[in-house]
Amino acid sequence: MMAKKALKARKLPKPDPELVAIADYVCRPQAGGKLAFETARYMLMDSLACAMLALQYPACTKLLGPVVPGAEMRDGTPVPGTSYRLDPVQAAFNIGTTIRWLDFNDTWLAAEWGHPSDNLAGVLAAADYLSRRNQARGQAPLTMHDVLAAAIQCHEIQGVLALENSFNRVGLDHVMLCRIATAAVTTRLLGGGKDDVINAVSQAWVDGCSLRTYRHFPNTGSRKSWAAGDASARGLRLALLTLTGEMGYPTALSAKGWGFQDVLFGGRPVTRDQAYGSYVMENVLFKIAYPAEFHAQTAVEAAMALHEQVRDRLDAVKEVRIETQEAAVRIIDKSGPLHNPADRDHCIQYMVAVPLIFGRLTADDYEDEIAADPRIDAIRERMTVTENRQFSKDYLDPDKRAIGNSVQVVFEDGSETDRIAVEYPIGHRRRRKEGIPLLLEKFDRALATRFAPRQADAIRTACAKQKALEKMAANDFMDLWIL
Repeated sequence: MMAKKALKARKLPKPDPELVAIADYVCRPQAGGKLAFETARYMLMDSLACAMLALQYPACTKLLGPVVPGAEMRDGTPVPGTSYRLDPVQAAFNIGTTIRWLDFNDTWLAAEWGHPSDNLAGVLAAADYLSRRNQARGQAPLTMHDVLAAAIQCHEIQGVLALENSFNRVGLDHVMLCRIATAAVTTRLLGGGKDDVINAVSQAWVDGCSLRTYRHFPNTGSRKSWAAGDASARGLRLALLTLTGEMGYPTALSAKGWGFQDVLFGGRPVTRDQAYGSYVMENVLFKIAYPAEFHAQTAVEAAMALHEQVRDRLDAVKEVRIETQEAAVRIIDKSGPLHNPADRDHCIQYMVAVPLIFGRLTADDYEDEIAADPRIDAIRERMTVTENRQFSKDYLDPDKRAIGNSVQVVFEDGSETDRIAVEYPIGHRRRRKEGIPLLLEKFDRALATRFAPRQADAIRTACAKQKALEKMAANDFMDLWIL
């Protein structure tokens, strides 16, 4: 009798409501309508463009390939733009690292920020793996419609959780949200049911979170360029572990003293005021014109507008006034030495100085050769960065989601340029008509860096039409990208 009572007392509690909400969402038949799926297609193209551009940089390519030399798989998942074929988890790391490397993929800004397309790494790897396995068994592969639907859900989970919960304020990195979203969606993609998704997501919360220290002085470094690939790969790994029958942890968030909220979030609850749908994909921000941390995108646009007025008077510059949002002041306002590209592409002063001087901002402008130009630091030393409260307010307004910046240059003789203010970057939903043609140009340029014309044309044709792409088998799409 006592033994029966003991067993009953040890029964697992009900899962945390947020675990259930995520599982309910990803197990629905479909998330999103025409706009969400069209935007997801552009996101796919933009993300893989970023990946192709990253393959030009040895600091990125040295991290790619199997975990150890020789551990490739003949029929494994392709890593786009390379000849590697890997197990799906390591392929996800490779794909995610290339997508994220240049800080040029899509962005979501709220109480927390991040890059929802980081999840595409795990989604593509899982879909390719499952499609090849299905075909080997005489079953139908997944389609690119399935991939886009999964991407919409990943964007939504990561982005909606970011709306109310600021993990950065307690020193935690946003890539945790990528791991959670990838774990949830790939568990369902691989055939898991609601209970499996709950278990996988609980595992993702139990993993905790990496520290943001690799994004900030004095430790800013290249880990910030592979951390998301690592997170998406880990999410897929947790999905695969769960589907072996591995148990979950139902109160991973709320367990008193030992759950995520008490251990890592200061005892605060993880909150969500908005239902999961397709809001994030429909409103995601594309980095189209400049590979710059997104809080500075409009500052770069403003600086570009001032280049003609400033370029011949650099020695006469007395002050450069930058007004920005509170989040930018907190994370990208940097003075003093900048030690590497990862440091420079998260410094608003550097990202404004380069276009003022050169009339451009490219990934190469973060490299040591350009950074050695003494004019850059000379201009940086004359900059002031202040919060504009209206910019901060509009940044958090759900009806605006603006990312405002202004730049003005004052000269030694007392003259000054116009104050150029830009509220919405070219990648914002409010500027889609203007931005999509530039996104397509970015895609074409990226393909040309990696593929011969015939292969580039085949990729371009596959991506050009929504319905045709959605009908395509996921593994056939991935095969297009093999070198």
